Amino acid sequence: MKKLLITGGTGSFGNAVLQRFLLTDEFNEIRIFSRDEKKQDDMRHNLQSPKVKFYIGDVRDKRSVDGAMDGVDFVFHAAALKQVPSCEFFPIQAVNTNVLGTENVLDSAIAHGVKKVVVLSTDKACYPINAMGISKAMMEKVAIAKGRALGNNATTTICCTRYGNVMASRGSVIPLFVDQLKDRKNLTVTDPNMTRFMMTLEDAVDLVLYAWERGQNGDLFVQKAPAATLETLAKSLISLYKSNSTIGIIGTRHGEKLYETLVTREEMAKSEDMGKYFRIPCDSRDLNYDKFFIEGEEEITNIEDYHSHNTIRLDVEGMKKMLLKLDMIREDLGIKQNTIK
Repeated sequence: MKKLLITGGTGSFGNAVLQRFLLTDEFNEIRIFSRDEKKQDDMRHNLQSPKVKFYIGDVRDKRSVDGAMDGVDFVFHAAALKQVPSCEFFPIQAVNTNVLGTENVLDSAIAHGVKKVVVLSTDKACYPINAMGISKAMMEKVAIAKGRALGNNATTTICCTRYGNVMASRGSVIPLFVDQLKDRKNLTVTDPNMTRFMMTLEDAVDLVLYAWERGQNGDLFVQKAPAATLETLAKSLISLYKSNSTIGIIGTRHGEKLYETLVTREEMAKSEDMGKYFRIPCDSRDLNYDKFFIEGEEEITNIEDYHSHNTIRLDVEGMKKMLLKLDMIREDLGIKQNTIK
């Protein structure tokens, strides 16, 4: 009888994973752990599934984590503070949830003999300039360090995934633009030249499942993804909704970057190209550097980061095709799934 625990399971990712697994017999029980009782109650009423169990708690409180972890085989750790401006104003809250909360989850998983933990991260953890990204970068370091210490023959395997913007996820820009279009308002764009990776929620789930099936201790998996400028995204939505709205530039918010990086050049130098994904193994060297010659690595200087300015760039038509993969867009436009090519 296999059991899965999803921390932060009432969010967009948790809902998407549930929809995938409720159609299979992969797990006999799926536990949703979060601090939001309202979202849990909504999910409970919508699903009506005896396979799904709900646990109210907070990753900051290890006792509540331990209560949900007992008897679990696998963990998808999605609980996090993700809103960039909020974390800028309350950075210690980002640390408490994203760093210390992750340590609680990992320590609990190891103590309870969980087989594998997949930790969800973000492109903002690469060269972070904001509190959210810095806390996520530290979260990755904590997870990778624990995985490295456990080794590949351990009972528990800990690996990470890192992905870019999930289109139409809670708090993201697409629902905001759609609301503005419906209200016949102009779209508020921070910087028209700002680029972001574009991934669907299904892409994010696929990445986590890929890591779950293949990850070794300390591995980090990244999905290759196209990107678009905010101007292209806005124009694509205006076109799809046949709106007369225009684009208004409001300037960047606290802690925002012009473009996002998914893989640093240092990581690219040791990455393994898996086709659709990059696998970045952890650095398995120990702290005894006396046995190494310090000569630097010429290869790193000749490698580029993998970022949203140099990946495949979507034009308006390409962006529209991606947008039409989203349920919310298709429902608004009255388009059925099987009509999308």
